Amino acid sequence: MPTLVFFYGTLMTPFNRAGRRRVDDDLTYAGRGTISGVLFDLGIYPAAVPADDSHVWGEVYEMSHPTIVLQALDELEGFRAAEPESSLYTRLLTPVTLEDGRVVEAWAYFYNAPLGRAERIYSGDYLEHLRVR
Repeated sequence: MPTLVFFYGTLMTPFNRAGRRRVDDDLTYAGRGTISGVLFDLGIYPAAVPADDSHVWGEVYEMSHPTIVLQALDELEGFRAAEPESSLYTRLLTPVTLEDGRVVEAWAYFYNAPLGRAERIYSGDYLEHLRVR
């Protein structure tokens, strides 16, 4: 099982969410990088959807116990492996381009519900988006 996970929203370090703290002891920061996708602001958190023509910035972490971490993250993100089509987010193994140019495979959560009137974050960087608001 791949041992990397990619966070692009409120699971990133600056947010210090309780759900993230549950798995912090099993995560080691591996760097920043990008995935292919488009980022939207849903108000209380962002949503990335797969797309080949733009990028989403985030943090990559090595998981010391992937099964435990992914189970906790699946619950937090509303992903049900047995019912992916009705999950709020889907978990997909996706290429991540690290800042040094290396490409690694990591688990990422993509939004799987209607976007409504969500504002697109053109920079693809949720932290930058919040700073300029």
